[in-house]
Formats: sequence, structure tokens, C-alpha cells
Amino acid sequence: MLQGFKKFILRGNVLDLAVAFVMGAAFTAVVTSLVEDLLTPLVAAVFGKQDFSALTFTVNHSVFRYGAFINALLSFVLIAAALYFFVVAPLNALDERKRRKAGLPPQEDPLTEVELLTQMRDLMAAGRDDRP
Repeated sequence: MLQGFKKFILRGNVLDLAVAFVMGAAFTAVVTSLVEDLLTPLVAAVFGKQDFSALTFTVNHSVFRYGAFINALLSFVLIAAALYFFVVAPLNALDERKRRKAGLPPQEDPLTEVELLTQMRDLMAAGRDDRP
């Protein structure tokens, strides 16, 4: 039984997953710091406020803290922008540069479901036409 456990733990995909998890946790700290220490103060410089959590309104003695929602939404948008502009876009540009150097054609966008279904329909129709 211990041999099976050892085999399971030392399998490549489990180790890859563990490494990815640790790297993701470390990268989270970098992205969080970028957003909290650089991008959020930039928003504060533009809008004059860094923290919207104090914004509320009351209806029938129920307090709605819409400022906390604005903070969460702003944080999400800033994190998404940071990931896109500092990770995704540069990696896509690097991939495209490698493809050009290797003489490969530019990578095309994948077909939509409608385009794939249309191609399948056309191929099946052409197959029916070929029957004796």
C-alpha cells in the first residue's frame, strides 16, 4: 500500500500540480502588491479616493454597503488588467515573435462553434453526394 502511495506522489502530474500551486501562491503576492501599491494609489490620484468602503445607503434601517462592492469590483478589474498587460500580452508577443523566427504562419483564432458545425455539415453532405 505504501508503494502505491509513493508511486502516486512521485508521478509527474502531481509534482507539476504542486509546483504550479506554489508558484501561483507566490505570483498572487506579486500581483496583489502591484495592484495595492501601484495601481490603487493611481486610481486614488485620479478620483481622489482610494477606499470606497465607507459608501453606504440605508433603506428601512437596512444598510447597503455598496462601497465594499465598488472596492471588490475595482480590485478585480485592476488585477485582470495587471495580469493581461504584464503577463498575457507580453507572452503572446513573445510567442508570436518565436513563430515568425521559426517561419511559421501567424496563429489564427480558433473556429467558433457555428463555423465548426457548418464545416461538419458540409463534409457530411459532400460524403452523401459521393455515395453510389
